[in-house]
Amino acid sequence: MLEFPRWKYFLILIVLAVSALYALPNIYQKDPSVQITANRGGQIDDALQERVSKALGEAGVTAKSVEKEGENNLIVRLASLDAQSRANEVLRETAGENYTVALNLASTVPDWLANLGGKPMVLGLDLVGGVHFALQVDQKAAVDKRFEAFTEDVRTTLRDNRVSYRSVERRGESDIAIALTNAADADKARAALAKAQPTFSYSVSGDRITATVPQAEMLQIASGAIEQNLTTLRNRVNELGVAEPIIQRQGEDRIVVELPGVQDTAEAKRMIGATATLEYRAVVDGNAQDAVDTGRIPPEAKLYRDRRGMPVLLNKRTIVTGDQMVKAATSTDQNGLPSVSVTLNSVGGQRMFDFTSANVGKPMAVVYTERIPQVTMVNGVEQRSFRVKEEVISIANINGVFGKEFQTTGLEKTEADGLAKLLRAGSLAAPMDFVEEYVIGPSLGKENVDRGVKAVVFSFIFTLVFFAIYYRMFGVITSVALLFNLLIVVAVMSMFGATMTLPGFAGLALSVGLSVDANVLINERIREELRLGMPAKKAIAEGYERASGTILDANLTGLIVGVALYAFGTGPLKGFALTMIIGIFASMFTAITVSRALATLIYAKRKKLNSVAI
Repeated sequence: MLEFPRWKYFLILIVLAVSALYALPNIYQKDPSVQITANRGGQIDDALQERVSKALGEAGVTAKSVEKEGENNLIVRLASLDAQSRANEVLRETAGENYTVALNLASTVPDWLANLGGKPMVLGLDLVGGVHFALQVDQKAAVDKRFEAFTEDVRTTLRDNRVSYRSVERRGESDIAIALTNAADADKARAALAKAQPTFSYSVSGDRITATVPQAEMLQIASGAIEQNLTTLRNRVNELGVAEPIIQRQGEDRIVVELPGVQDTAEAKRMIGATATLEYRAVVDGNAQDAVDTGRIPPEAKLYRDRRGMPVLLNKRTIVTGDQMVKAATSTDQNGLPSVSVTLNSVGGQRMFDFTSANVGKPMAVVYTERIPQVTMVNGVEQRSFRVKEEVISIANINGVFGKEFQTTGLEKTEADGLAKLLRAGSLAAPMDFVEEYVIGPSLGKENVDRGVKAVVFSFIFTLVFFAIYYRMFGVITSVALLFNLLIVVAVMSMFGATMTLPGFAGLALSVGLSVDANVLINERIREELRLGMPAKKAIAEGYERASGTILDANLTGLIVGVALYAFGTGPLKGFALTMIIGIFASMFTAITVSRALATLIYAKRKKLNSVAI
């Protein structure tokens, strides 16, 4: 009659213990902090730590602690948001160009709990402050840029195969028109081009060849531009050290970037809007320092500087660029030393093969060129400009002939990791325009948190009081189930790193309402069975059995709505939907399983049960 399997009690206890453990980190408030991250040429050491502490002391800012976190980060913990803002201004001037300074929120969760994977819920942009951007990706520019590379590849292939031509230019949306000097070379040119670009289709008419890029590849270029831009932006934001950024695709051609904890809009725009390219170049023989001192630079060379500021002479003509790279990953060479494995496309691979065949034992350099937008305020008006930064990030000897796949060696582990990262995300595949931006201050975020917590707490209190009065003992059982429901939601969101936003609080309150609705169905069903004269224990069992199907059906519709909101929504809608989905699953478990377990525990062993308090 009124029975409940023992294994389900053990399941409830396990869920309760795990939920309590992983919800616990949320009682530890995060410290407002400033994070200093080392860029290329920077180093997190004791000297920097001393310099930071001294600068803060001179500015009258008291830090709770200044400590290293990992190899490349220095965390300055502060007592308040005002102190964080002052420290941020001071440290931006103190750190210098080799470091990136960013606002952050540092965890205070104890090490033993953190080692078990415990972490607090991630708070969204509307709760901790920061900046939100929506960027429009110019897919047409990405296609145009790739066609420029295609036409240059065609010219190079014809020159390498000693085929003279009058012109190579783009025609229409997907064609490249090639006019040869001699019609007799048409078949030779077509064969060479088909080998270099086998995915293209070619048609010959006299001394003219038309190369057509397949429509599927055109679509892939447009879509790939957004994916590459996403990767680039994620790596740049990760370098900055922003806590829990959100970078995701929106629709066909937009990218949404949300940076919690960042209030400097201009700095954020400089960071995510910078464009960069990578180039492999041959090293020119000669004394680079003499070229600097005398001003006499060989005609085929261009002067660059490496990360230490030392001059390097490189060939003006590039071998391959980052745009021709398919993938890159950190690996080890035959001696077990760090290296970077690179894979090029077919055209880049052929160029690399030709160059290395003729230059074994000679050095080759990797140049990182960045076009950094700068925003300055002049008479209250934003003035935009660009600063071009060119830097030799690696020089290594060519140990043997290679083509599309090769290794760059002679690097430290951190250098190899950094080089692979640059190769994977060194440039934006297409320009992006800022179409939406706004700033939420930390004071508003704190107010949002306080109001959200207050709304959820009061909704709970009102619900618990009402149930205790109206349903008596079953009201108490329902109240315990509701508290368990909240604990599970908080624990799940903390475990999986879900972001709690202000609409998320609304979703949490809604899940409480759904849980209440489920318990009302159960309690009213039990009342109805009692009114029909059914014995008390059987009425309780029948109430749970008959209400369960209705509860599942009702929650299923809520789940469908939640999944639709999460799949097609963005930002706040996703936060609301995610919290609601988790809350619905938790409410079904607590209303059907937990409350029944409590009712069985209270009433099952009573030999004579004439009535129940409901």
